[in-house]
Amino acid sequence: MIPTTPEPTKSPSFLSNRWGVLLLAHGAPDRLEDIPEFLLNVRDGRKLPDAVVQEITHRYSLIGGGSPLLRLTTLQAEGLARLLVQPVYIGMRNWKPFIADAVRQLNEDGVGRVVVLCLAPQNSRTSIGLYRKYLDDAVTKFAPRLQVDFIESWHDHPLLVEAFREKVAAAIARVEAEAGGPVPLIFTAHSVPEKTIADGDPYEQQVRETARRVAEGLGLGDYRLAFQSQGMTAEPWIGPRVESLIDELAGAGQRHVLLAPVGFVSDHVEILYDIDVLFRGYGRSKGVTVHRSESLNDSPAFIRALAAIVTERLGQHVGESRQ
Repeated sequence: MIPTTPEPTKSPSFLSNRWGVLLLAHGAPDRLEDIPEFLLNVRDGRKLPDAVVQEITHRYSLIGGGSPLLRLTTLQAEGLARLLVQPVYIGMRNWKPFIADAVRQLNEDGVGRVVVLCLAPQNSRTSIGLYRKYLDDAVTKFAPRLQVDFIESWHDHPLLVEAFREKVAAAIARVEAEAGGPVPLIFTAHSVPEKTIADGDPYEQQVRETARRVAEGLGLGDYRLAFQSQGMTAEPWIGPRVESLIDELAGAGQRHVLLAPVGFVSDHVEILYDIDVLFRGYGRSKGVTVHRSESLNDSPAFIRALAAIVTERLGQHVGESRQ
């Protein structure tokens, strides 16, 4: 599974064989029977109540019995490897192949320097911060001489914005044809605890910036932003919640709404269950049909965005080495 290495072809001189690229993702269970172990990884060994584990298992059962995240991340890595003509590795924070597995493989393959990109465009210490910690621990343990170039965030990269714009534009055309007129657009991203933002985390601001840039690319001045997939904890999480905006729009007489996730780059449980099952069901209870734009997954526009982000970082180091 890792690394994905293309056939040799001509490439820019700065993309030497001593470089590698590492894509990091959350990780997700492939089978229902893996869910208890997966949840222990997510919670650093702390068990959840059996009822919660059963509920999460039920959710995965409704999306096919497992997550497509690894399969889609592999497709993204393969596409990126073809464009960069470089080995691209995959490491997951909470499931196989783990970040430590990828670091061991990098070391075995003799890679001396790696560009690391988390497949989460907006930076939060609750996500990117944990990826960085897991990566640093693995490098210290398994590859202490590996030079790591960690990309902190890429929420405003023009090609990422274009990739989102392409998907949302197609969805708008499809949904408006079905609805017979304009449909309200709600951008969505994963929620985080309010305390995280109060402590200075940039995540919410970066989500708003991504949404604003995509809306500008679509020529839209009227859109909404909501946060989804709040955690099962008592502490408050940032909003507004998607459900509250569906309530508001239903009360205003709207019968269709389009959700456009801009905090996610692949189909997984937060898309396939939270939106396609939960929110669509909630919408029906309010007389509203909930539509969704397609995820980026391995779209050519998104793979070009990833390649540009990595190439620009590599180019910075070439410039530094020539000074």
